[in-house]
Amino acid sequence: MNTEQSAETHCSANKCPVSTPEGGDLKEGALKRTPFSKFKRVHSNFKSPLQVTESAKVSPAEEVAELKRRGEQLDTEIAQLEAEGCRVDELEHHIDMLHEYNDIKDIGQSLLGRIAAVRGTTTRDLYSHFGLELDD
Repeated sequence: MNTEQSAETHCSANKCPVSTPEGGDLKEGALKRTPFSKFKRVHSNFKSPLQVTESAKVSPAEEVAELKRRGEQLDTEIAQLEAEGCRVDELEHHIDMLHEYNDIKDIGQSLLGRIAAVRGTTTRDLYSHFGLELDD
């Protein structure tokens, strides 16, 4: 028996195990991607996270009013922080220092990873070896 005859005997016109749904019958004939999944919601309909309900839509005038209100609220918070002694240039200095700290920390993490690979161990083991806390 050749492969053409084998395909014909296993897949006759009406009894083919793999078929496409005809007409509007998508549920019964459609193949499932994960037929043996233990999760029940695998085959549920997709719901986009970007859906906007009708009640959530606001007019441009309402949106502008909300943005103006939010701007006034932020201005009030800025004035309060300045009254407490915070300065913008000091804040920029702290931000720059945080960036530098994060860069140094990233380099340290990279070095620990390379040392762990060379030694054939985990970075977690190296933390205790070098006296570092896991939260560092």
